[in-house]
Amino acid sequence: MNKKEKMWGLIILFIVFLGYFLPYTLFSNIEKWYGSFLLWTILAIIVIIINYILTKEWGDEE
Repeated sequence: MNKKEKMWGLIILFIVFLGYFLPYTLFSNIEKWYGSFLLWTILAIIVIIINYILTKEWGDEE
């Protein structure tokens, strides 16, 4: 695992942390369920994009 992969891994861990932290702290006064769903959807899309960036070069290494 190189430095680039470790950096992206830490970013993904931070995004996962935000997925738990934000709904139960900053957004705890919002009583609509779709607020958390929108946040989790956006965070999931960001993680999918990061995973794509990390894995797109895997087949090129020969």
